[in-house]
Amino acid sequence: MRQVTRADVLASRVRAHQLDRTAGTLADTAVLDLGVQDTGADAARWALAVRGLVDVPAGDLALVWTLRGAPHVYRRADLPGVAAATAPFSEADAAKRVFDGARPLRAAGVPVLTALDTMAAAMREVVTAPTVKGELSRQLTERMDAPYLRHCRPCHAVHVYEQTFRLAALRAGLELQPDTSPPVLQPVPGLVPAAEVPAHLDVVRGYLRLHGPATPQQVAAYLDAPVQDVRGHWPDDAVEVQVDGERRWLLAADVDGLGAGPARTTRLLGPFDPYLQTRDRTLLVPDAAQASDLWRVLGRPGAVLVDGEVAGTWRPRKAGRRLTVQVDPWRDVPVAALEAEAERLAAVRGTELAGLTVGG
Repeated sequence: MRQVTRADVLASRVRAHQLDRTAGTLADTAVLDLGVQDTGADAARWALAVRGLVDVPAGDLALVWTLRGAPHVYRRADLPGVAAATAPFSEADAAKRVFDGARPLRAAGVPVLTALDTMAAAMREVVTAPTVKGELSRQLTERMDAPYLRHCRPCHAVHVYEQTFRLAALRAGLELQPDTSPPVLQPVPGLVPAAEVPAHLDVVRGYLRLHGPATPQQVAAYLDAPVQDVRGHWPDDAVEVQVDGERRWLLAADVDGLGAGPARTTRLLGPFDPYLQTRDRTLLVPDAAQASDLWRVLGRPGAVLVDGEVAGTWRPRKAGRRLTVQVDPWRDVPVAALEAEAERLAAVRGTELAGLTVGG
């Protein structure tokens, strides 16, 4: 069994995420196979930019609710395959993904997969043109039976369960309009899920390709799926290695990449960048205090990436059309390279860089 170190893994992941390149195309950008979470200002746009993909025609990308009920960007041409790839593996998986929405459905004898299809059908009836999420929710509340509804204490109202709502949207053939708050949903003409999942969109393979070597438990945590279902979809070409003595797996085609040596690059990663979505956070950031700072529940900062290591955090400060980037380093960082990244961030956001502050 091959023995690899933490440094080997980090270098391999930087290359898998293409954070060491300066240019790319829509077709060859690997993170789009698994989806790029679009949480926060310009999140997906910036995640693609740091991988060398800029000025993508808006119509070539699509924003949909998929994994963990979060909004993700994909290639529009891939949507039929994405709809198939991100669907629950089983009834148990569907129940796990909708969280508290599963209990009343089960009590009423309604399978969760059936419930998702039922809600999707109702969504298709309602959304025939761009529709604000609140209006869609209101109309669904009027149409759906009691097991689909909950009393929401924060808003003092009855509405459909949130995760059931989100996971049914793509089944209904709906996408999200980018840069809308509250979200606006609209139909994707002619969208029908693919009969089979394309290999490049397989979510288990995608996690192993971008975040491997990994365990079934880590993949399951990323998908919000039961470990048993993940094991049932484990790739035949997954190869076992030991990372500092721990058993993990990655795709056979990626094994040689573990010995390619350091990947030299400096990047400002957004708070929800795909590189930070790994479910083995202790490998990426071993220090518990630093990990707590980086992966805060609220007000999460971005990460300063230096040669695969998270070397600190950063936050943007915007005043009008001027942007300041505040970096809080955990160790020495290359200031000139960070200034170049900050300039690029300002350009992507359509602002002017007012300055980069490191520490203090």
